Amino acid sequence: MSENNIVNPNAEQEQAAAAPQPEATTATTNAPEVIESAHDDFDWSIDKRNVAHYSKEDQEKYGKVYEDTFIQIEDGELVNGTIVGLTKTDAVVNIGFKSDGLISLNEFRDLPDLKVGDEVEVMVLEKEDRQGNLHLSRKSARTYRAWERIVEVHKTGEIVTGTVTSKTKGGLIVDVFGMETFLPGSQIDVKPVTDYDQFVGKTMEFKVVKVNETIKNAVVSHKALIESDIEAQRAQIISQLEKGQVLEGTVKNITDFGAFMDLGGLDGLLYITDISWGRISHPSEVLKLDQKIQVVVLDFDDDKRRISLGLKQLTPHPWDVLPETITEGATVKGKVVNIEDYGAFLEIQPGVEGLVHVSEITWANTPINAKEFFTLNDEYEAKVVTLDKDSRKMSLSIKQLTEDPWNTIEDKFPEGSKHNGLVKNITPYGVFVELEPGIGGMIHISDLSWLKRFNHPSEYVKVGDNIDTVILSIDKENRKLQLGHKQLEEDPWNALEDTFAVGTRHEATVTRKDDKGALVQLPYGLEGFVPNRHLAKEDGSTVGQDDTAEFVVIEFDRNEKRIVLSHARIWEQAAVETKEAAKKEARAETESTKKAVKALQSKVEKTTLGDLGALADIKAKLKSEENEAKDQA
Repeated sequence: MSENNIVNPNAEQEQAAAAPQPEATTATTNAPEVIESAHDDFDWSIDKRNVAHYSKEDQEKYGKVYEDTFIQIEDGELVNGTIVGLTKTDAVVNIGFKSDGLISLNEFRDLPDLKVGDEVEVMVLEKEDRQGNLHLSRKSARTYRAWERIVEVHKTGEIVTGTVTSKTKGGLIVDVFGMETFLPGSQIDVKPVTDYDQFVGKTMEFKVVKVNETIKNAVVSHKALIESDIEAQRAQIISQLEKGQVLEGTVKNITDFGAFMDLGGLDGLLYITDISWGRISHPSEVLKLDQKIQVVVLDFDDDKRRISLGLKQLTPHPWDVLPETITEGATVKGKVVNIEDYGAFLEIQPGVEGLVHVSEITWANTPINAKEFFTLNDEYEAKVVTLDKDSRKMSLSIKQLTEDPWNTIEDKFPEGSKHNGLVKNITPYGVFVELEPGIGGMIHISDLSWLKRFNHPSEYVKVGDNIDTVILSIDKENRKLQLGHKQLEEDPWNALEDTFAVGTRHEATVTRKDDKGALVQLPYGLEGFVPNRHLAKEDGSTVGQDDTAEFVVIEFDRNEKRIVLSHARIWEQAAVETKEAAKKEARAETESTKKAVKALQSKVEKTTLGDLGALADIKAKLKSEENEAKDQA
């Protein structure tokens, strides 16, 4: 109903009383007579709905009286209201405004005992929409109050309690004072957390670490509370720390260089070299995560808050309690724990190691590569050669477990005797062969074959191959044997001198070429050398790699075991022979002509003019032939 049109039940009577009464008229002879009817007292300004019309002044007066009966509110304002009614879906709230507001019961889920008459704080979202409805929200009011408190505790650093409601990307959602806040995964605990679901539904304490006034967003942390507690414990522990103090710790993390220990709020580093007196390649060989062990404080830094811990220091050094059975000359057994170029270290017992030098591996004087001979974790028996407990050093020998075979070398390996050995090592200048453990010698590269020349011995034999040898010489003082392989057969060069004499021709195949010339494969397994200029063909090209051609021997050196050949010499020699044959034929024709002239002169007694002409022709022909012969020469 409009404020300008107010229904008044007594309007008809009031209008009748207020209607102007007709004045008494003086009857005159000239005035007509007025006849009264039943409707003369009706106020025609009132419509059929019994609505009276007020003047503008009255409307303003009555409107002010009406407005004063309600409170004045604005959008976004917080007000207290009273529940005046409940439906299946909404609560009717009276805030003292001219109309009541409806709020969904979903906003009262935290108040299961909500009833008519309860007072609640609500926010005015819109005091009047297009339909004149009042929009209220308890959730917005709670969020507003929650944000005020969150901002306040962020400034004061106060600890708050919240409930984890759900999991989201990168963390959890926490209800604090009825407002949703974000708990990042990295702020849940001091330890990495992978299972977020275990925290959903839990009520925990938090610290507000960040707020964003613009978007009304807050970040909370549970880790900050733990760290503050740990910091207090850390300060207390550090104040009581002493070098040599034994503490109980838990293995928190294991790395390649050591393990981090949790000492009850304080972390310490147990370096890998302080875990065991023996050698270990990784801390996980001794320690496990979450394992509780006793450790000793080696050193600490108050400023940097670093603590160095030790585990092996809780037991005596193995060298200080070395068994009496380990003495010089004793035989011990150890495991290879380290290999260097100069030898290998055997661990006799944890923390006690000895060095086997490469010279103490075998009686043989051949070079030995320790990294090829030894393998990590292999076990060997050795003899203690020297022992120094003060410097904690021990030298060992493997070869001294057996008798020195060089004392009787001439009896078992006399010069000229033939043996089969194992190729142990190959160098650019020869092959080292082991005839038996501790006895070996070298075959020089030149003693591998009578016929072939090798750039490297590996072209003929490989490590691990067996090879027949003959003892060429013995150097007992330097423990050296000079071995030969080609000497097992007679020198074939003595018989080849006639076959490959200078000037003989042979078919050969080019096997290798370089800047100087080419190596060719000859019959009987021989190799020959062809200089570059002797590889030329008659057509101007050269004999190429893997080509087979005819060659002539131009040099044979039995002492140097060398054959030099030429392909160019073959066609060059053929050209010379052709030229010489042409010269001989020209000389023979000249001689025949001279003889014919002499015979003719002897028959003619007198010359005639015709004869003189014939003679002149013959002389001219002879002279021409002589000139041609000179040109050919």
